[in-house]
Amino acid sequence: MKKVILGSVLMLALSMSFVSCREAADKAKSATDEAGAAMEQAGEDAKEMGSDAMDKASEAGSEAMDKAAEAGEDIKAGAEDAASDLKSKAEAAGDDIKTKANDAADDVKAKAKAAIN
Repeated sequence: MKKVILGSVLMLALSMSFVSCREAADKAKSATDEAGAAMEQAGEDAKEMGSDAMDKASEAGSEAMDKAAEAGEDIKAGAEDAASDLKSKAEAAGDDIKTKANDAADDVKAKAKAAIN
């Protein structure tokens, strides 16, 4: 009878250890699956963040090019205005010089006539 009871206890202990080992293996497999899923999600998140960063960099570069083009147009317009102003002032100065040269020539003629008379 002792053998039967001890055998039953031994069988019960063995069955408990098999169940316990199976549960531990299942938990380990579940944890591995969860870790794999988390790593996959982290990889997808990193890929998405990289894509977003590239999009933002592209947008920033595009905006910088647009602003540079606008600045170039502003500089060109300013240079054209300055050239136009310079041309107008040069023409006005040329007209003044021509008028004063004519006045001086008229004065010389008048004084030459006066000297002749």
